[in-house]
Amino acid sequence: MNYILFDDSRENLLPLTFTRPVCDIRVGILTIREKWEKYLKAKTSTITETYLSAKYPLVSAKKNILINGSVCPNKNLLKEILALKPETALMSEETIIAVNTSNPLADWRGLRVRRETKAFSLYIKNLWDIFQKNGKAIEDDFHLLTAGKKSQKISKTNQVINEKNIFLEQGAKVECSILNAGTGPIYIGKDAEIMEGCLVRGPFSLGEHSQLKMGAKIYGPTTIGHESKVGGEVNNSVIFGFSNKAHDGFLGNSVVGEWCNIGADSNNSNLKNNYAHVRLWNYHQEKFEMTGLTFCGLIMGDHSKCGINTMFNTGTVVGVSANVFGTGFPRNFIPDFSWGGANGFSTYNPKDAFATAKLVYERRNKKFDDTEKNILNEVFMMTEKLRGQK
Repeated sequence: MNYILFDDSRENLLPLTFTRPVCDIRVGILTIREKWEKYLKAKTSTITETYLSAKYPLVSAKKNILINGSVCPNKNLLKEILALKPETALMSEETIIAVNTSNPLADWRGLRVRRETKAFSLYIKNLWDIFQKNGKAIEDDFHLLTAGKKSQKISKTNQVINEKNIFLEQGAKVECSILNAGTGPIYIGKDAEIMEGCLVRGPFSLGEHSQLKMGAKIYGPTTIGHESKVGGEVNNSVIFGFSNKAHDGFLGNSVVGEWCNIGADSNNSNLKNNYAHVRLWNYHQEKFEMTGLTFCGLIMGDHSKCGINTMFNTGTVVGVSANVFGTGFPRNFIPDFSWGGANGFSTYNPKDAFATAKLVYERRNKKFDDTEKNILNEVFMMTEKLRGQK
């Protein structure tokens, strides 16, 4: 059987889905794609936007199972999907969860044979779902990744609560820190490091080759993806990977994409002074929408950066490849490829943005190739109108 993940709720998850399919969003320890591939014990391909298909191509076969890329797997849901008969859709009310079809590009959304399911529990429909549902996702992934495996021993220089709920992969290092897994599991990835003096409350995940800098304070549920450096104070946030918040400053109830950098002593507000519900910019509606949340911080798209001492207001959305700096609070929607701060923004020239991206990739021994450049070029053109808004 051939497995394909398709985009759902993509418009509500912009700007994070400008540069990736929905299934490549990280929530918990793993991305949604990584979760499905572990459950299926198979590789997946993707039905996504045309401009993303060079990086995320579709692989079709005579027998295909299509799975909603916004839905996280579990054993019961997997069983129902694998039991689907040909040309049958698995539904939850009006939401398509999975389809068994010979033609993945046909109008399979109109299949007459439909089965209802209530087996799924984690569905990433809105930007704030990523940090809101991160605790349950970490717990699920922790059990998935550690089943039948033995953790490395935790150094006696640490103070530990509920050690059985802590797992260190091969090469992980933790010294002279406090790890409280009584509030949720703590997972430290391969060759990751928690430096001296860190305070960590689970649920927490630190990805492969990532670092918690000395004295960091982490409140779960928080995820730090692979090859990232994080310091200061972080609360209930998700950092996808290849991103740095290496210095003091607060990040709370937030999601940061890949290839981002947050300057020293930068902070975001996650609570309004009047305790009102927070609004977030919605790209599809081209307006701010109510989240229903009292706590909601920063959403930052891939390749964006901010200078030292940047202050982000409650519920700020920063698009892809923006560069934010200067004193004062910038607006709470910063369009993609914007350059500036509270005193105003100009357009960040793609040629200059690509030159920076090339240098950033090289620091991680990776190549910023034409495929990556073409994706960002497409994002630049799609968001041109937004940069003209005041």
